[in-house]
Amino acid sequence: MRTATATAAAVTTLIGAGAAAVAVGRYVGDAALRPAPGRPLPGGPRLSVHGAADGQVSLTRSLAALRPGRYGLVAPGVHAVVGQVLAEAPHDPDTVVRHLERVTHGSLATGSRVHFTPALHVGDPGSALGLEYADVDVPGELGALPAWFVPAPRRTWVITVHGLGATREHPMNLMPFLNAARLPVLDLAYRNDLGAPASPDGLGHLGESEWRDLDAAIRYAVRFGADRVVLHGWSTGASMALHAAARSALRDRIAGLVLDSPVLDWHRTLRNLAAARRTPAPLIPLAVRAAEGRTGLRGDRLPEAADPAGLRVPVLVLHGPDDALAPYELSRNLADRRPSLVTLHTVRDAPHGAMWNADPAGYEEALRRFLTPLM
Repeated sequence: MRTATATAAAVTTLIGAGAAAVAVGRYVGDAALRPAPGRPLPGGPRLSVHGAADGQVSLTRSLAALRPGRYGLVAPGVHAVVGQVLAEAPHDPDTVVRHLERVTHGSLATGSRVHFTPALHVGDPGSALGLEYADVDVPGELGALPAWFVPAPRRTWVITVHGLGATREHPMNLMPFLNAARLPVLDLAYRNDLGAPASPDGLGHLGESEWRDLDAAIRYAVRFGADRVVLHGWSTGASMALHAAARSALRDRIAGLVLDSPVLDWHRTLRNLAAARRTPAPLIPLAVRAAEGRTGLRGDRLPEAADPAGLRVPVLVLHGPDDALAPYELSRNLADRRPSLVTLHTVRDAPHGAMWNADPAGYEEALRRFLTPLM
């Protein structure tokens, strides 16, 4: 009887663990598989505003609040841009004072809860940056994909694709630089983005299906005058670029890849997302399997696309060891295995998808050197 009771208890425990894993898999997977546009990724702290006036904002002291560089500061109905830490400004021991560049909309009221975002601009390239642009529709397999096209004289176009937790506003950080280099930019919204068609299952696939929307953008660029294209992707957008370079029928038109914070192993990124959501360690592998089962994602597809031996065009990787979601060592390995094609620009003190924010001047100089021979 004791044996039967113990067996029943063990079975019940396993069933309970399995059900918990499925629930956790859905909860964890939603951050990557059903991301809300502009919703912060897990792991970034929310900070309290202690005061804002005269070009300064005081925030709760934390490692995040002390990051170097320029960031958006957001809350519901609020967007602002902050710059460097003002170490000499008077402040309490538990606060950090940063340069407040502008408040785009809303107000930074004392007590507001805010978080950092890499997106400095809201709106469109015209309203946010004063650039000439056009709203265009890129024909995709699921329907029309909205995009912003910023014209320029060169015949090499840059196609930008955002990543996890971001929208097509994120690539606007680089539009002034690219426009000054006279490079046309096609900034794409893809499946499950606001205004774009939904995927059949309503889920994201970390680039494995979304790359076909990027392929559609390449076809659009070639149709409207591009001789060649450079694919510039962030996070899962970088994964899309790798898939396109390996699988697109127009891959011969791809002149180069720029990969910012690339997700090169989606299993590890899902595990890191789970850990950031404080999932108990024993449930993390089960959660990843549950997320895999929801999407039919194949673990071999992305490593195949990111295989250094299969690269055929120059690649610039911008990444850093402080990325808690996409492991930096995978980018380091990619560069080490194909040094003749892959250039790694290491950025310190930068969270996922925010390499430009941490060091705009260094990022743009690395990008200038990479793009010059491809123009």
